[in-house]
Amino acid sequence: MVVQNVTSINGTGLLNVTSIKRVKISEEALLFLTGSVSTILIPSFYTLVCLISLPINIFAVVAFTLWIKPKMPAAIYMLNLACADLLFAVLLPFKISYHFGGNNWIFGSLMCRVVTAAFYWNMYCSVLLITCISVDRLLAVVYPLDSLSWRTPRNAIMACVAMWILSFAGTVPLVLHDQTFPLSQLNITTCHDVQSVHEIIGYYKFYFITLSCAFFFLPLLITVVSYTRVIWALSRVPHGGLGSSHRRTRAVVMAGTVLLIFVLCFTPTNCLLMARYLQFNGGAEAFKETSSYAAYLVCMCLGSLNCLLDPLLFYFGSSQCQEQLSRTLRCEKILEAFSGLSFSGLSSR
Repeated sequence: MVVQNVTSINGTGLLNVTSIKRVKISEEALLFLTGSVSTILIPSFYTLVCLISLPINIFAVVAFTLWIKPKMPAAIYMLNLACADLLFAVLLPFKISYHFGGNNWIFGSLMCRVVTAAFYWNMYCSVLLITCISVDRLLAVVYPLDSLSWRTPRNAIMACVAMWILSFAGTVPLVLHDQTFPLSQLNITTCHDVQSVHEIIGYYKFYFITLSCAFFFLPLLITVVSYTRVIWALSRVPHGGLGSSHRRTRAVVMAGTVLLIFVLCFTPTNCLLMARYLQFNGGAEAFKETSSYAAYLVCMCLGSLNCLLDPLLFYFGSSQCQEQLSRTLRCEKILEAFSGLSFSGLSSR
């Protein structure tokens, strides 16, 4: 294999390859690629996320599609958020198989591109949809009358379509470029892990910095401002007002949940991407630490937790969802009580 440029893993420093005829991998990198962190711990974490998130998000999609009517804007945003999480969970088994197989990709170049893009697509689509929910809360609480003409199901659907298109457009470069890289020394083919420094200098540096700024930091600012205004507006409502205490508590819980999702799931990955690409000036010295790539993979794992935390938004952010869940639980209790009475009646007979 002829390598014409310095090569590094994902721009974060796992590999350091010079312009020579064969790829050379450091002992530290070999230990990481074959170690328990990347081949056992990370795929085990993804497996747990997949097993829990799949049934939760299937239930959420069914609930928002069939049970919750009429469709209010908040319910429409949350239905799309559940769909994004469900799509991510469906593709997780490919990533799990990749890591359990020793970081060896066996599903072909096209599927590698799709799964790689899906990781970023889910993250940024979730960020944009959560931002839409935050803006919707701002309009409903701070401008309840003026926003009536804006907060319609039709406009909510149009906003969701725009968010899906924007997030997909942001990940198109990952789909168009080959993400696989064969490593003869380990007899494996990596997916998205090994990238040419020429490509990193050419557009990946600009691409990831722009992606993080446009699809994370800007939406984060909008979300924080929106919930700050919501809480400030509710704090001015007299405590004796009808439902004021409940609305205030609900807004605080929603803001806390959104902040948790951003801080735990999205912030580490985007901050690490920004830091690594900003400090890279074309030299290989910026990519020598294998630990930085390990941190990146851990951040990606944490990012997948949003599939488990988003259902908290569904519950606290939609009164319709709360009512439907309460109704379902009441029905289950009634059925259990009825079954118990029937069983005891049969026993007495």
